[in-house]
Amino acid sequence: MYRPNPIDTSGIELPAELRELMEQIAENVHETWALGRLQEGWTYGEVRDDKKKTTPCLVPYSELPELEKEYDRNTATATLKLMIALGYTIEKEPSV
Repeated sequence: MYRPNPIDTSGIELPAELRELMEQIAENVHETWALGRLQEGWTYGEVRDDKKKTTPCLVPYSELPELEKEYDRNTATATLKLMIALGYTIEKEPSV
């Protein structure tokens, strides 16, 4: 039986300066997901229907319900925390 065993990142707190990056990653996660769905023939629909390939989540990120945004934010947060846990440093280049 498969037992997920992600790297423990529970002790990592994202620095405040990464919160904006987290939100940008979350939005991009949604955009990537939506592009994939469209390429698979999915369309917008009031309710999700796997047979008809319709979903109410084929909307811009800004129009998603908060519950759906939280799913993408959790993915982004987990990714950033993993990078930090693995010893990576995340820095933004200074603006010119």
